[in-house]
Amino acid sequence: MQNIRNIAIIAHVDHGKTTVVDKMLLAGHLFRDNQNAGELILDNNDLERERGITILSKNVSINYKDTKINIIDTPGHADFGGEVERVLNMADGCLLLVDAFEGPMPQTRFVLQKAIQIGLKPIVVINKVDKPNCRPDEVQEMVFDLMFSLDATEDQLDFPTIFGSAKEGWMSTDWRKPTDNITPLLDAIIEYIPEPKTLEGDAQMLITSLDFSNYVGRIAVGRVHRGTLREGMDIALCRRDGSISRQRIKELHTFEGMGRKRVKEVNSGDICALVGIEGFEIGDTVADINNPEPLPRIAIDEPTMSMTFTINDSPFFGRDGKYVTSRHIGDRLTRELDRNLALRVTKADHEDVWTVYGRGVLHLSVLIETMRREGYELQVGQPQVIIKEIDGQKCEPVELLTINVTEEYSSKSSTWLPAAKAKWSQWPLRTTACTWNSRFLRAALSDSATTF
Repeated sequence: MQNIRNIAIIAHVDHGKTTVVDKMLLAGHLFRDNQNAGELILDNNDLERERGITILSKNVSINYKDTKINIIDTPGHADFGGEVERVLNMADGCLLLVDAFEGPMPQTRFVLQKAIQIGLKPIVVINKVDKPNCRPDEVQEMVFDLMFSLDATEDQLDFPTIFGSAKEGWMSTDWRKPTDNITPLLDAIIEYIPEPKTLEGDAQMLITSLDFSNYVGRIAVGRVHRGTLREGMDIALCRRDGSISRQRIKELHTFEGMGRKRVKEVNSGDICALVGIEGFEIGDTVADINNPEPLPRIAIDEPTMSMTFTINDSPFFGRDGKYVTSRHIGDRLTRELDRNLALRVTKADHEDVWTVYGRGVLHLSVLIETMRREGYELQVGQPQVIIKEIDGQKCEPVELLTINVTEEYSSKSSTWLPAAKAKWSQWPLRTTACTWNSRFLRAALSDSATTF
């Protein structure tokens, strides 16, 4: 059986996740020596390239020293946290990337907390040590303090640290001694990330992602939790509502490089794609036909903002798009729910109006822009913060904003923030931290932290 390592790459936005994956793909010799692979190879979506961010998580693999490394690239924005939560179930360890100058940021805490909760073994990669005024040793201590505050286990706190610059193409165990390649990172993955446990018994697989092909339709993607899946095998699909349906696996694929390879069987611990499964959702379980045992479903945090979607009934109706009716818009939103776990959609009675709930303005704006480019024409309302009633009291989401300022600007912060109805949570010597009312924060800032 082939040695396997399953890793997820997690970090705050712009800390270098996709660039690290690019260098790992090059180190895995997926391209010819004279081939120009370009930059941000996995950000192949038009919106991702235009905005310079990762929106969808992606699976690739490389072979290094007779070991198959399955790599899961994840988004960095908090608005796309649902993508991170659903794919972490496929990993046995994670690479936590931290900027050598900025240190741990708000999304660093969010994704690290999710990884620690499910017991992933972290490798800390302090990236961008080529920046002027970087502070790798101090950032390493900050990461340790963050893990300690998140109740990490002793094994997780005993994390290895790799330093380097993904842009320059080198990694090292000592940032003062640069190398000319990233093999120290790959060696650390093989040494410290545990091999997936081989569980014998009836087959089980949790569907954590989906793909689509014009030839074979929807494709279920997940990690085999137990047993072995084989091509042509009859399986039971355990759905959200408790129903179980009999299905058959027509084709079985594993991830190899940037694509997939058709195989006859997949053992526990590997990530695979199933063709021929119908009517599934993300979170459903593929199980043995004679002993269908569903796995726990993926837990996703609740949405925080909502927008109203409706048909275009303005005088300019039909000028920009070709899909303009309520049936078209309704079908498209329903299809989006299949892959976007953090999204919720409700329809008003007897009206061509939908309320779409998401993680934030960026999350919803990406959906709107995607639909517009696909030819849909619609009207949207203003973003609204979701108000929930808890124990008879109305509550709304709050976020923690940390502002790093020098002493001369601290008075400005102390006058401006209370005017926005912010509540102070602490006031250390150098850092001012307060809990913001999310209604103001979303309007004022594009992210939940800023540095002056």
